[in-house]
Amino acid sequence: MNVLLIYPEFLNALWSFKYALKFINKKAYTPPLGLLTVAAMLPAEWKKRLVDLNMTELKEESLRWADYVFISAMSVQRKSVQQIIERCKEAGVKVVAGGPLFINEYDQFEGVDHFILNEAELTLPYFLDELERGCVKRVYKTSEFTDIKKTPVPLWELADIKHYASMSIQFSRGCPYHCDFCNVTTLFGNSSRIKTYEQTINELDSLYNIGWRGSIFFVDDNFIGNKRYIKTVLLPALIEWKKDKRGTTFYTETSINLADDEELMQLMVQAGFDRVFIGIETPDERSLDECGKKQNKNRNLLQDVKRIQRAGLQVQGGFIIGFDNDSTSIFKRQIDFIQKSGIVMANVSLLQAPTGSRLYERLRQEGRLLGQMGFQVVDNVTNFIPKMNLDVLQEGYKEIMRYIYSPRNYYNRIKTLFLEYEPSQIYAPINFGNVLSLLRSIYYLGILGRERFYYWNLLVWTSIYKPRLIPLAIRLSIYGYHYRKIVEMKVQ
Repeated sequence: MNVLLIYPEFLNALWSFKYALKFINKKAYTPPLGLLTVAAMLPAEWKKRLVDLNMTELKEESLRWADYVFISAMSVQRKSVQQIIERCKEAGVKVVAGGPLFINEYDQFEGVDHFILNEAELTLPYFLDELERGCVKRVYKTSEFTDIKKTPVPLWELADIKHYASMSIQFSRGCPYHCDFCNVTTLFGNSSRIKTYEQTINELDSLYNIGWRGSIFFVDDNFIGNKRYIKTVLLPALIEWKKDKRGTTFYTETSINLADDEELMQLMVQAGFDRVFIGIETPDERSLDECGKKQNKNRNLLQDVKRIQRAGLQVQGGFIIGFDNDSTSIFKRQIDFIQKSGIVMANVSLLQAPTGSRLYERLRQEGRLLGQMGFQVVDNVTNFIPKMNLDVLQEGYKEIMRYIYSPRNYYNRIKTLFLEYEPSQIYAPINFGNVLSLLRSIYYLGILGRERFYYWNLLVWTSIYKPRLIPLAIRLSIYGYHYRKIVEMKVQ
């Protein structure tokens, strides 16, 4: 059996880092973790190939080779999925699909032959068994959640890792919170199901043994969902593993209450974490109450962010406008918070209602749904009728994006971060890749770029006040170039 695993293309967005990748000579940000994990569940005797459309094209020869095409996708890859299905139908190749996009919307993809829905650890074995017996069904789904202690190590050898900027692993699935705009609990449950620390170390070893020495993203919905195990077992194991592993750093997603636990933050830093993504969403308490984001309520969010930064963790933030309780003052409030917090990489989006979320169901009952979610953070659209006038909402959104990603304000945020940020160590080896990144940043940002004054000002300021952070200053400058390109393209 020849299986072609195809990862659909992401549309160009803030988090695609397309324009930053050229500085470091990479083609895509991360490989498809879910698809590589599914590959490891397929029979060992099957022949497998991976085509990641974010770094290469789909050739006719590959489709002729394949008996089956396996696709895994999220909603932001919908357009590419449709194109892949059409290509497969033209080539006469059967399509097997799974992943978040299809769980609640599989009836919209008529060209797919078989759906492996929910968690593949549970549904894929039934498909494989019935395929062997010649009585395969179209849809395999379950309402149960798997024990991820049985999840295999991803089949990394299918991916050409030298073309990726980062790797991904998963320690847990599920989130203990119930934000109404999020469908994570529908997909993966509201408790944190964890792997053993031995599994995690084994996966890290597998990456290290194939030569990976860069950043690794723990893709958990909330890494600190099981604080006790994280603090007493996993992080001590990671600290021990890191002792002789130069060059590896970690980043992940957590909730804001990380700021309450100084010991936890210090253990994460010792283990090699240098960044966390946190859903700040909004500084408006009424809107936090509206969306059920109770973990963010009754807090000084600004001080929480700074506390995390002082512990040695950069904070990347998610922000949302368009809640029913939002007034026009929210635009300036979001700008002020982002600038004062020093959250350099701030992903701001209009509120959308994903299928399967509590928000989607509420808006459906209210007759306010307009269709499917937009495809990316800078779509400047929403899939429901907001309470605020839509034109006002969209123009306010554009105002935020233009402001926070203008060179002056972006570079000022880097300085604000550096005044608080106290990393325990900075690993920036002198190698060809890093030297090339520096030279390209000097050329594109320091000579050609309209941001050149702010670029050189930042490097001089950093060399005087925070010389250890010069490598980070260059990296964040490169990210800023990507963000500005996206905003210029999408926000008119």
